[in-house]
Amino acid sequence: MGQGTLAAVAEPKYWHLRTVLLRTMDTEFSTGQVLPNERELSARFGVARATLRQALDQLELEGRLVRRRGIGTLVAAPRVGIPVGGRESGRAAAARAAQEWKVVDCTTGPATAALARTLGLAEGDQVHTVRRLRTVQGVAVAAESLHVPSAALPHLAVVVDGGDRARGVLRQLERLGVDGESRSVELGVAETAEAALLERPPGTPVLVVTTQYVAAGRLAAIAVSTYRADTCKLTFGESGATVQVASAVPVPAAAVS
Repeated sequence: MGQGTLAAVAEPKYWHLRTVLLRTMDTEFSTGQVLPNERELSARFGVARATLRQALDQLELEGRLVRRRGIGTLVAAPRVGIPVGGRESGRAAAARAAQEWKVVDCTTGPATAALARTLGLAEGDQVHTVRRLRTVQGVAVAAESLHVPSAALPHLAVVVDGGDRARGVLRQLERLGVDGESRSVELGVAETAEAALLERPPGTPVLVVTTQYVAAGRLAAIAVSTYRADTCKLTFGESGATVQVASAVPVPAAAVS
């Protein structure tokens, strides 16, 4: 078979305009500044309003622009650095004041087939699921589902209140003495439940961070954290090296549900 060649694909008008707008924003506007209205921008760049809206929609999706009802379209602030790792719970007082995990609810029920396979359980085995919301300066940036097999926490007291049960699960998990963890990151889109918690429309680009916790040589828990890709960049390790969230077209993530 002969070697094929890829035909050149013409750049869409709106994508070229997006690039021009980015250059203009970097040189003429500052964070929080309101852009001219659509009529003025269309006239300035000689494009149709429909093309302009496509470009603005793309920049909003990437977190470069923010639309405010009654105000207009503003240049967004730079992405916030979010530490992801063993210290991410922010136990120090200063860190806790700026970045927090807040419990949404806690349920106990039979594991789905997918979750059972991931945790090495039989389908239908009981699993505690704690849902939490991570905020930075009061803004929701991540939603997490932490799954812990009930058998791993045999001494968990039976309490009715979801908040108390969640705190009990977290305390008991800490007492297990987690001695290892592994972490993976993939690009995805926010499903309905996560989108609602993050106050974003379903399909919003996100980074899905899946963390597996090991205790006594066995998988003790798995956490699936959905981070907003439009406002966050994730930092890993003690060195503080950062990973900038890409503005690529999102691909559905194979997160455990």
